[in-house]
Amino acid sequence: MSIGTELLEQLYDRFNARDMEGLLAMMHARVTWANGLDGGHVHGRDGVRRYWTGQWSVVDPRIEPAAFADGADGETVVLVHQIVRDLKGNTLSDKTVTHVFRIADGLITRFDIR
Repeated sequence: MSIGTELLEQLYDRFNARDMEGLLAMMHARVTWANGLDGGHVHGRDGVRRYWTGQWSVVDPRIEPAAFADGADGETVVLVHQIVRDLKGNTLSDKTVTHVFRIADGLITRFDIR
């Protein structure tokens, strides 16, 4: 298992556990992160914190990685099963999504959704 794969497995575990500080520690201070709710990207750890705090206040997403692959230019591509529920537990979305990460010096520098 590559270091990138191990890092990302921990990322998904911490995301599902809502471990904000653990998640942010895995990211570069100037990380660029896809905004899956509104489009575009958020920037920096504080931007990711605000984004997830807002997201978790309106929906309950759970993400399980299904497959990891090397992408172009050093990217790590992750096929994930994503279930999004409202705060009452009703399923809003249940689908497979592709996540793309760039990792440098053991930290996530960029995240995109395809």
